[in-house]
Amino acid sequence: MRVGTVREIKNHEYRVGLTPESARELIVHGHEVWVESGAGGGIGATDRDYEAQGAVIKPDAKAVFDGCEMIVKVKEPQPEECLMLRAGQVLYTYLHLAPDPAQTAALVKSGVTAIAYETVTGPGQNGGLTLPLLKPMSQVAGRMSIQAGATALEKAHGGRGVLLGGVPGVLPGRVLVIGGGVVGFNAAQMAVGLGADVTILDRDPEVLERLGIHFESRAKTRFSNRANISAMLCEAELVIGAVLVAGAAAPKLVTREMLGCMKPGAVLVDVAIDQGGCFETSHPTTHADPTFVVDGIVHYCVANMPGAVARTSTYALNNVTLPHALKIAELGWKAALRRDPHLAAGLNVSGGKITYEAVAHDLGLDYTPVAEILR
Repeated sequence: MRVGTVREIKNHEYRVGLTPESARELIVHGHEVWVESGAGGGIGATDRDYEAQGAVIKPDAKAVFDGCEMIVKVKEPQPEECLMLRAGQVLYTYLHLAPDPAQTAALVKSGVTAIAYETVTGPGQNGGLTLPLLKPMSQVAGRMSIQAGATALEKAHGGRGVLLGGVPGVLPGRVLVIGGGVVGFNAAQMAVGLGADVTILDRDPEVLERLGIHFESRAKTRFSNRANISAMLCEAELVIGAVLVAGAAAPKLVTREMLGCMKPGAVLVDVAIDQGGCFETSHPTTHADPTFVVDGIVHYCVANMPGAVARTSTYALNNVTLPHALKIAELGWKAALRRDPHLAAGLNVSGGKITYEAVAHDLGLDYTPVAEILR
């Protein structure tokens, strides 16, 4: 199969779908790899680095889209990229379709087969499921959320002027993490490491128990309900929104009304913004203009946080996406999905049909089961 990757064009997105090493793995397995010139610049990978591994450099994205059977990206295709997609082609990338009707409509119109990293599953404990292609970026975003929040708290950036770790004789900043999954756990780790006063909210008793055992007295845990969220918001200087419903729009756990009790200059970091955000007052921002203020509360809602640490993020992402890319290239997408139900869970759009139920539900569109597509 001819596999291609292009330079990401989303605002301040520096990651790339395939590293030179990943390109080499595909080539060794008998496939051809086309790379848009300059695609790897954000991670320090030159065209010569790709050529040294056997990849073919193309002058622009259109050449790659036109000539390749599978496109491997990082972020969802932008409008001009959607116009280059076609029926029979495979798009393998993050999509986050539930809060994005325009992109969904464009993918449906193109006829492309779109496999979303964020809904590919994996086996978990006690028969549960994990999201292995989302996990490394959730780890990065969770850790970055504390860095970003700490910066936004500085007075020069519009914040309250609080140092999260405090100093001797001055209390540390209070951090509230809503959601104890991968993002929340990594955010709490960073906040605890800085010496902040950390509380984590979650609805799953097993998650709360696991967090309690791990952090012991270094972080507090509470059950997540409206009353506890409201009470903790009033005390917090930094709030991390770390809630995920796989493939679906994030629930709005913090309303505008709740902001009324918060301290002026407190900061909300909405890591769920890719799925529409878990704060009512959130809207997507970029690394170029990351924050805005609502009712005196600073909001940080960058939709591609890991793009700022592109090299770390790209290599972490390729570690988990490449095995599936190899499988698709080797078998073809239909055979690969028939053989691997976890990969099949990643199919969101195919042949003009929505194949992920949560996306169809949230956007009010018709749903076609994956099994029907594969039949």
